[in-house]
Amino acid sequence: MRFARIAFRFAGIYGLLVLVPMYLFEDKTGRDFPPPITHPEYYYGFVGLGVAWQVLFILLSVDPIRYRLMMLPSMLEKLVFVVPVIVLFAQHRVSSFILGAALIDLCLGVLFLGAYIKTRGLNGPT
Repeated sequence: MRFARIAFRFAGIYGLLVLVPMYLFEDKTGRDFPPPITHPEYYYGFVGLGVAWQVLFILLSVDPIRYRLMMLPSMLEKLVFVVPVIVLFAQHRVSSFILGAALIDLCLGVLFLGAYIKTRGLNGPT
């Protein structure tokens, strides 16, 4: 259970450190990764949804056994970013910087899988 606590707490804190500052950098993001953002609702929606997931990861870290089933959509949350980015990178549609960010999420997803496996069979609500 300790592994699951550390994995999810690390992921949540890391994610908040990466995502929350994005609220202040819409213009910079548009300059650094052209074209400029023309639909800010998608940008802020992405950031907000990401922040919500980070809060879930931190909550999950408090009691991994109780919230074990939430590990499944947590792994999915990582895959739905990683897989498209890998495909887009192969098509030369995203930069290696974005691929690097996706690979960090892939590592976190593997940690989540490990946490799910390590908590199998431990007592707790089903």
